[in-house]
Amino acid sequence: MKTKRIIVVGAGPAGMMAAIRAAALQQSVVLIEKNPVVGKKLLLSGKGRCNLTNSCDLDSFLSRFSKNSQFLRDAFSKFFNRDLMDFFEERGLKLKTERQMRVFPVTDSSGSVVKVLLEELKKTNVSILYKTTVRNLLIKDTKITGVLLEGGKVLPADRVIVATGGISYAFTGSTGEGLGMAEKSGHGIAALKAGLVPLVAKDRDIRPLEGLTLKNIRLTFKGKKKEIVSEIGELLFTGFGVSGPLVLTLSGKVIDLLEGSKEIFVFIDLKPGLSSEQLDSRLLREFKNNATKSIKNTLKTLLPKSMIDVVMKRSQIDPDKKANQVTQAERLNLLSLLKKFPLSVTGALPIEEAMVTRGGVSLKDIDPRTMGSRVVGGLYFAGEMIDLDADTGGFNLQAAFSTGYLAGESAALE
Repeated sequence: MKTKRIIVVGAGPAGMMAAIRAAALQQSVVLIEKNPVVGKKLLLSGKGRCNLTNSCDLDSFLSRFSKNSQFLRDAFSKFFNRDLMDFFEERGLKLKTERQMRVFPVTDSSGSVVKVLLEELKKTNVSILYKTTVRNLLIKDTKITGVLLEGGKVLPADRVIVATGGISYAFTGSTGEGLGMAEKSGHGIAALKAGLVPLVAKDRDIRPLEGLTLKNIRLTFKGKKKEIVSEIGELLFTGFGVSGPLVLTLSGKVIDLLEGSKEIFVFIDLKPGLSSEQLDSRLLREFKNNATKSIKNTLKTLLPKSMIDVVMKRSQIDPDKKANQVTQAERLNLLSLLKKFPLSVTGALPIEEAMVTRGGVSLKDIDPRTMGSRVVGGLYFAGEMIDLDADTGGFNLQAAFSTGYLAGESAALE
């Protein structure tokens, strides 16, 4: 097999895996990164712990993507979660599986993941160009011939893999150059939107709740014609609204729901394990057993203290009122707040502050069997710049590694 000159643009998870796979197949690989280090965004993943993948089965895995998940079947058949876990464990990094089948390194450090990848890049003789920016793809007769670097230098290539990410977490270097090059070379770009992003709420009375995490709650977002109901999970109050796993997971759908609306409402079910009737019985019992206690002290068995203060203000019940003096109307008002605590959501943080980018290079222009461009011969795409996105839990990172692996293999063998 003739040795090919392969250039990989972007040293994130997809780009590094693409370079490693192509070099392992005895190709001459140059990895170009505009940062002074590789894996800058990867270092931030999983709050610095790096949620590498998820150990659930294939169908469950695919169900966690917002759309177009079937596009990934070829990539996952080539390199899936068990393959990725074996890749790291065979190179000395032990892994562990936590709740919801999320996989982390036992070191709880993203740095240990990047270290393994960097060592493998060196082992396979990948040449890494740091602090180097690609300005354009060089194409002749609809075939890739190389890349143009900032400053005018030309690097010739037989194959080019672009894995520059989306435009989220822009401070890590994901600022959209690769998407611009893809569009300029004739590829369709699906509209870019924020994914896995905190939401903004206009309710001022929740500002004192900043930093409070509510566990085992359920959210219902209601738009004009549609509603979105979450699983049971966690919510985090922020200084501007709400975040946490439930919010992040549904944020893309909520942003879509907000299109054409100034605001939508989200209702927090603070006690989803109890029906309204069961919770009402619980309140009656608590009020009876704590008849001479104030209502705010009686509610300590049901809510965090800071949440009690907000609920009391919204219910307009005197917090010092004795439990046995609460009227039926007041109790039912309180019950309504516990089952449907409302917030007005007006938007989301900017896409630059989102964890992932929704949208990207159109799947119509990419062959799922190879990750190769259908527009330009010898050009491949991998990672977040492709129009694919998923929930939190290791799904997006696995997609990046898998598409990178397939792109690297295809570039080497085709």
